[in-house]
Amino acid sequence: MSTYYQIFGGKVNAVSSNPSDPVKGQVWFNTTDAAMRYQSVTTSPAWASGGNLGTARYLLAGAGTQTAGLAFAGTQDPPNFALTEEYDGTSYSAGGNMATARNGLGGAGTQTAGLAFGGGTVATEEYDGSSWTSGGNLANIRGSNAGAGTQTAGLAFGGTPPTSFSLTEEYDGTSWTSGGNMGTGRFNLGGSGLQTSGLACGGETTTPVTTTEEYDGTSWTSGGNLATARRQISAAGTQTSTLAFAGQGPPVLSSTEAYNGTSWTTETSMATARRALAGCGTQSAALASGGFTTTFVATTEEFSGAGAATTKTITAS
Repeated sequence: MSTYYQIFGGKVNAVSSNPSDPVKGQVWFNTTDAAMRYQSVTTSPAWASGGNLGTARYLLAGAGTQTAGLAFAGTQDPPNFALTEEYDGTSYSAGGNMATARNGLGGAGTQTAGLAFGGGTVATEEYDGSSWTSGGNLANIRGSNAGAGTQTAGLAFGGTPPTSFSLTEEYDGTSWTSGGNMGTGRFNLGGSGLQTSGLACGGETTTPVTTTEEYDGTSWTSGGNLATARRQISAAGTQTSTLAFAGQGPPVLSSTEAYNGTSWTTETSMATARRALAGCGTQSAALASGGFTTTFVATTEEFSGAGAATTKTITAS
C-alpha cells in the first residue's frame, strides 16, 4: 500500500490556515483551529452549514471566495453596521471596520483587496485585508445596488433612489466613470463577473423580475431569464458560470439556479430560505451569509458543485 509521503512527496504539514488551493486527497493540520483536515470531492451539488457570522444582519455585501470570504456592512433595522468579518473556510473573525456604516451596498474584489460602494451614498471604500480607506466617490447616490469586478476594475449597476436605476459606473482603482445603461432599470438585484464581463440577474422594478443582462465592458445585452422572479437575490461566479440563490418572490426563497452563459437551470435548494444576504465565491464553491428570514440571521451555508473539491475535518469516531 502506498503511503501519504509516496503519493504527495511530503509529510503532513502544520499550517496556520487552510491551503488556498489544495489538491484531492491532501491532508494538513490547521494549528489555529487545532484540527486535521483533508481535501475531498463531492459527487453531487449540495449546500452545507458553515461557520456563522459573529453578528446577525441583512442587506450586507460580500466579496472573495468560499475559503477567503469577506462580509461587510448591513443592518438590524436599526442600527446600520460598519462591521467587517473575514471567512477562512470554517469560521468568521472580525476585520477592520468601515468608515461609513450602511446597508444595501455593492461589493467586489477579494478578502485582501475588497471594494464597497453605494448603499444610499456615493461613498466608496477599499479593503486591504486589515483596514478600509476611502476611494473615489460614485457619480450617483445609489442604494440597493449590485456590484462586480475587482478593487481596481469594479462595476456598479442598478439601484435606487428614487426610481429604479439603469445607470452603470466603472471603477479604475481611483475614480468612477459612466458605462453603458442597463436595458431594465432595477434594484435589489444580483451581480457577478468582471468589469468587462458582468452579469445582472433578478431584482425588482415595481415587482420582482426574472431579467438577466450581460455586460461586455461597453453595453448590456439580454441573457436567459431566471426560472423564478426574485428580489434581494445573491449571486456568485462569472458571466458564463454564475450561481444565483435565495431572495424573495414572494415568498422568501431557498431555491438556487445556475447560469451557463445562455440559460438557467435549477440546483439543489439551500437549507435556510432568506433574502438580502451576502454572497461570494464561484458557481461550484459559493458562500452565503446572513440575510433575513422572519428576522435577521447569522446563518452561513457553503455550496459545492458536482465534483467540486471541498475541505473536510477529520474527526475521531
